[in-house]
Amino acid sequence: MKKYIFFITLALAITSCGIYKPYSRPEVSTEGLYGAEHETTDTTTIATIEWREFFTDSHLQQLIADGLEHNSDMQAATWRIKEAEAALKSARLAYLPSFNLSPTGGVSSFDGSAGSWTYSAPMAASWQIDIFGGITNAKRKAKALYEQSLEYRQAVHAQLVSTIANYYYTLQMLDAQREVTRLTAESFDRSAETMRAMMDAGMTNMAAVSQMDAAAHAARASLFDIELQIREVENGLCALLGDVPHAIERSSFLEQSLPEELATGIPVQLLSNRPDVRLAEYNLMQAFYATAAARSALYPTLTLNGLIGWANNAGSVVVNPGGLLLSAAASLTAPIFNAGRARAGVKIAEAQQQEALIGFRQSLLNAGGEVNSALAQIQTARAKHEWRQKQIEALEIAVESTEMLMQYGSTTYLEVLTAQQNLLSGRIAQINDRFEEVQGIITLYTALGGGREQLDQNAE
Repeated sequence: MKKYIFFITLALAITSCGIYKPYSRPEVSTEGLYGAEHETTDTTTIATIEWREFFTDSHLQQLIADGLEHNSDMQAATWRIKEAEAALKSARLAYLPSFNLSPTGGVSSFDGSAGSWTYSAPMAASWQIDIFGGITNAKRKAKALYEQSLEYRQAVHAQLVSTIANYYYTLQMLDAQREVTRLTAESFDRSAETMRAMMDAGMTNMAAVSQMDAAAHAARASLFDIELQIREVENGLCALLGDVPHAIERSSFLEQSLPEELATGIPVQLLSNRPDVRLAEYNLMQAFYATAAARSALYPTLTLNGLIGWANNAGSVVVNPGGLLLSAAASLTAPIFNAGRARAGVKIAEAQQQEALIGFRQSLLNAGGEVNSALAQIQTARAKHEWRQKQIEALEIAVESTEMLMQYGSTTYLEVLTAQQNLLSGRIAQINDRFEEVQGIITLYTALGGGREQLDQNAE
């Protein structure tokens, strides 16, 4: 009865130390994570939309598919999964005994006598019994590392989809700016021609014509800057795709469409959708099992050893031509003088676990901040749309009116020039507003955990 009480007490002590306790997610508050103005109880979220359905432009879809196949970061993430998978397999095999075959042979002679051959072919077996959870916690840590490698690939996948989309829409935005600038230069040319005719009629002077020509030349010069930006963005996108620099085929900026309804879901969904949040949690899980493994190092280890073989050099027991050799032993190793080092290892592991916990909670706060910022960016861009359109309409009227007044000599060429330049600035600003909205939508999609890989996630 005393023995039973002893073993029950020992088992309870081990359990209380957390050696076998599995990881459970710590309590984290997600209340108001998106900001009070964005609180909702609706669990519908755009994060569940597959990227092919979210980005419907066929050219963009092809670019994303090429990037996912050829991007170097994606390829490295795939190899990282294979590495973690091998480490997990190794940790699982640690439960099994190890076997080693060490055949040896030799010849010896004393004082000129005939040579005597000796040989042995032993197979040694060693099996560590996982009494105090050292192997179990190492396996669980390896499993968390494997799951983390999968989430790392998910993070690379989502970020790559987002980055390619941003590159693509940047090219479309620059195309739109180039077209507006080109049309404005042509408008300056027409105004200059009109003023030349008026100068011939004595209604204006050479200064007016020169100012319009200068404005047209400046607009055409700026086209080269836009062309340079387009080349740089194309080159950056090609590098991301793992391809040599080349022109990117694309549609018009005005033809693109993204979802108008942007459901965010509830903040707690970030825990399952955001790859970086899940990465941080798997890091916390690894630290948890590392702490448990460090605690198990304070307890003894039980190892079973065995030997079987054939030998002729075992003294008087075995003679030529040889005989069977068997042995078995068990060893219990307990830390004594190095117990202080083991306890220090526990403290280090516990500190690292706390650091991982802080990192996990901070990753959730960062995610909520990104969602809030993206929503604010989208709302601001959409709020400016109506007023920007009214500004453009007013500036178009101003350009038309000043041109007519110029022809009848009731205004100066400076008013015409100013009106046309203001119209150019307004149209460029309108394009930038739309681009900011598109960027905000892409950022929101990624911030909510959208763009996750849907296939080939079970590499184990």
